[in-house]
Order: sequence, then structure tokens, then C-alpha cells
Amino acid sequence: MRTAQKAAAGADRDQFHEWLRTSRMDRPQSLRELLVLHESDSPAPMNEVEPASEIVKRFVSTAMSLGALSPEAHEALALAMNQIGARSNSGEGGEDPDTYDDSSIRRDNSVKQVASARFGVTPAYLKRADELEIKIAQGSKPGEGGQLPSLKVTSLIARLRHAQPGMQLISPPPHHDIYSIEDLAQLIYDLKTVNPRARVGVKLVAESGVGTIAAGVVKARADYVLISGHDGGTGASPLSSIKNAGVPWELGLAETQQVLVANRLRERVSLRTDGGLRSGRDIVVAALLGAEEFGFGTGVLVALGCDMARQCHLNTCPTGIATQREDLRAKFTGRPEHVINHLFLIAEDVREELARLAARTVDEIVGRADLLAASADSLLDLSLVLACAGNAAPTRRLWARNGEVPAPAPESGLIDNSRRTVGASLARGESRTYTGSAGQSFGAFVDAGVELSLDGEAQDYVGKGMGGGSIVIRPPYGDGAIDPVLAGNTIAYGATGGRLFIAGRVGERCCVRNSGATVVVEGAGDHFCEYMTGGVAVSLGSVGWNAGAGMTGGTAYLIDWRQLNPDSVVARAVPTEDEPELRALVEEHHRSTGSERAAALLADWAHSVSKFRQIVPVAIVQPPAPEPATAQENVAKPVV
Repeated sequence: MRTAQKAAAGADRDQFHEWLRTSRMDRPQSLRELLVLHESDSPAPMNEVEPASEIVKRFVSTAMSLGALSPEAHEALALAMNQIGARSNSGEGGEDPDTYDDSSIRRDNSVKQVASARFGVTPAYLKRADELEIKIAQGSKPGEGGQLPSLKVTSLIARLRHAQPGMQLISPPPHHDIYSIEDLAQLIYDLKTVNPRARVGVKLVAESGVGTIAAGVVKARADYVLISGHDGGTGASPLSSIKNAGVPWELGLAETQQVLVANRLRERVSLRTDGGLRSGRDIVVAALLGAEEFGFGTGVLVALGCDMARQCHLNTCPTGIATQREDLRAKFTGRPEHVINHLFLIAEDVREELARLAARTVDEIVGRADLLAASADSLLDLSLVLACAGNAAPTRRLWARNGEVPAPAPESGLIDNSRRTVGASLARGESRTYTGSAGQSFGAFVDAGVELSLDGEAQDYVGKGMGGGSIVIRPPYGDGAIDPVLAGNTIAYGATGGRLFIAGRVGERCCVRNSGATVVVEGAGDHFCEYMTGGVAVSLGSVGWNAGAGMTGGTAYLIDWRQLNPDSVVARAVPTEDEPELRALVEEHHRSTGSERAAALLADWAHSVSKFRQIVPVAIVQPPAPEPATAQENVAKPVV
């Protein structure tokens, strides 16, 4: 490790090769070390091999969030990668908007991750990206979402993630808006609508069957697929989450390449891999198995000074890299130049390996598994890994774009459910008024100053990720329906701002992970306000089971519910000081939608407000002693 840092600090190739030698130890430490390369009898002259400055453009610093890493380390990685035309990945958790400036060297990450928690995902964040990466799973923690221990959730991190300081943050597996490959296709469509110039990729974990999943991802119009291996780690998670889990990227990558080639999908997508890559040989093996782009995590942190203390999850990193403590952050001495030197040393190592294969460019060897063989002393049957020999897909795919850019929002007027993600492409100050049945993601990722109005109904994901503006949905004029259902599931998912008024019922998981929007509906299904971290949610009608599960911030006002989640929230009478806020929201709902239900509540407000209960997280509010008549409110409440 010290040798690697000396090599990075001084761009010393001798020290770099010494680090590679010592890190290999005596026996094979990875699957790729059981493979041998068929070197050519006529190596290519080094002056004919593509320069390191081109090779590093294929490199990515893997997803490590601001929160897992200190602000100083996070920005140093972005500065390093941006200077050399490579890419850094924000990880899940957002970024500091202060880095969105016009500096000569870009300070934010060109790859911005979108995970199930939607922490820090705002319209500005999405529109700033060159690439948007949907995290389905983590290579080092397959089957688990991200997590950030409470010690690392400082006031800064909480502000950027629209959460509460000192609260553990968990990103569950993506079960809120991705239940199927069709749901994934919808999210890809959403992201391409809000930022048409960005490539959209999907991060998958290396596991048996990943090739089939990748084929579906390509059909869903992803531009790249990342196969993440089990090696490496994370700056936030406990050791129990990252040890003895997952499989090597070699297995997942080889399977993915084979399946995509067999199904004639390979030309439509770029393949990326990560997980313990450290040498030029590692890069070449990955390319031979199908990858065109390569991610580095631990290696670039070591270049910044990481001493592998294994204390990331404890917030006690002695080098100021994986901590939020100001006293430890002051110890950070890493420089972007160290990362740049490290990556150029690897790129020069790649050039040497290419020359031995008589190849001039990385493109020439992508998918050429016929240039690999199992070592003579290998006791493993590697035939499945090498089965794609001779099946390399032709043409350059490095910057592949899969599918057309979605059409902009239609002008005001009639709309049907073939029009999806309406509003995401609108700029500040624009407004649209529609009549009919809107498709999925109506109003997703709308920004401040955008106004959408719909007389009719909408499908799932209304207001997904909205960061501002307003969305109003009313029943069709003259509809006459009693208690109409006007929107589907997962309303205002991950919203960070804006106002949403729906004069009807909605489906399940309304306001899941809402972190700043104000939402008024007239009834909802199960899991209302699940994982909510901020904002205000009001229901003027009945709500289903498990309301408030995982809620750590924000406020909800309910009249009737089947069951609250007693581990997360409590119900209390509306405090006197909060009553004006509730009344103002009901009045605004009435003005915006013409709601008869809201009008009836306002007509006898003194009685109406007594029926409401304020729902607050137990984590941040000590509930008052229950009133005698409402002692059982946390269990169930009859219909009013």
C-alpha cells in the first residue's frame, strides 16, 4: 500500500510494478490469475499503441457517495477524473450544488447515480449529468441497498440528502418503482426525458443469471451496463454486509457478454466492470471478456492516502477520506494529481499488455476471449468463462446510445396514456393544461416554476422526483364519480420540493421517500409516507395499512387510517401552532382542484380539524401523553 502511494505521488513506474508484484503474493488471489494470455510472436511496436491519454478516458472512479467519503476526498476524485477526460461517479446521496459552477476544471461528478432511496436526486442534479446510473444492486453487497450510519449523517450530509441529521439512512432494494423490467424501462425513459444528452446506465451485480437480466436491461434501452464484482468495499457499510458475498466480475462479465452476443444485443450497449481492478493486465482480461469501460474504487482511494484501516463505517478514518469528522478531515492530504498519476501508470501498463498481444487499441481486443486460456495448474473448469471465444461483436460501442431520445411534452390539450413522463422536459416558467388519461410519470422531475394541470387521471409515479413547481389533478368535468381514483401507485416518490394536489384517491406508497414536497390527496392505499424524510403530506380520506413505515422526517395529517406503523410514527392532535398550516393547505387544495371534500371540511373547520391527527416520527419527536379517547389510535381507527 505504501509502495502504491509512493508510485502515485511520484508517477514512479518502478514503485508501481513493485506494488503489483507484492500485491499478488504467492498464490492466485483472483479468478483472472488462473487465466493466461496468448501473447503474439510479433508484438506491436509501443509507438503504434494508442496513448495512455486515450485509454484513461475509459476509466471511471466507482460510486462512492458524499457521506461515505468526506467532501474533500469526494471532490478530489471528481477533479482528478475531469482533468483527464475520465469519469467520476457521485454514488447515491447527491452532491453539493456549490460545486455546480463555471470553473475551468469541473468540480462535480460527470456520472450521477440514481438509487432506490433517491437521496439528493433533484432535477438540477439530473440535468447536470453526462451519465446517469441506476443502481439495482451493489457488487460488494448483493441483495442489499446502500446504507449510511447515523454518525456520518452530519448537518451538511442531511441537507444534501434532504434528511434529518443523526439519522441512519438506508437505501432499500429497489422495490418502490422497479418491480419488473418494464418498470426499469420506465425509469430509463424518465431519465432520458429529463436529460436527453446523458447516457443512462444500469448497475448490476455479478451473479449467476446476470446475463439474462442484462439482456432485459438492454431491451429497456440502457446505454451501458455495469457488472460489479464482489471485490472492493464501501465507505459506510458494516463488514458483515461486504464479506463472503457476491461472485467475481469475471464470471458475471463473461456470462453477460455471451448472452448479449447470442441475442444480437451487444452492438446496442457498452459494458463496464469493476471490483478490485489494479493492473494493466486486469484491464486487458476484462476487455477480452467483453468490457470496454473500467471502474476503480479502492485503488484510487489508496492513491489519495487511504491506509486501509477498515474503519469506514465507524467514521474514524485516520486519513480523513471516509469520515465526516472535521478533526479527521483536517488530516486529508490527498491530491487529484495522485489519482491522475495512478491511473496513467495503469494505462501505461495496459499499453504494454496490448503490445504483447499485437494489438494497437483496446477496441481490438474487446470480447476476444479466444486470446485467453486456463493456466496449466488451474484446478477449476473455466470453460464457461472462455466460451465466448470468437464471438466478439463488431463495431465500436464505447459511447453507444441505445434508442431515440424521448419526445418533448405535448402542448396543452387532450392527452392519452401513451404520453409518458410529461413535464420532465419543461423549463422554468412553462405550464401545460391537459384533459384525459396521462401515462406513467406524469410530472416526474418537474422543476421550480413549472405548472401542470390535468382534468382526468394519471397512472403510476405522478410527481416522481419533483423538485419544485406544481401539479394539479382534478376529476373530469361532469364526471360525477364519488371518491374517484385519479392516480396510481408511488406518488411523489423521492420528491424534494414542489406542490401536488389530487382531488381523488391514489394507490399504494404515496409519498414514499418524500423529502420536501407538499402533497394533498383524498385517500391512499397502504404504506402512505413510507421512508419519508421531509415535506408535508395530507390525506382528506382514508389511508391503508402500515402508514409511516420508516418515516424519519416531515409531517403528515390524516383523518382516517387502517394502521400506523408503531415502530416509526405516532399520532397526536394537531398542535395549535400547526393548525394554520393545515387549514391553508386544505384551502389551497380547494382553490386548485375545486374539491367538494375540501369545501365540506372548510365549511365546519372547527369540527373538521378535531378529526385530523398529526403523524410525526418517533425518532425525532417525543409524543405527548395520549388523550383518553384516542389511546388506541396507533393500532386502528374507525372510518369517520
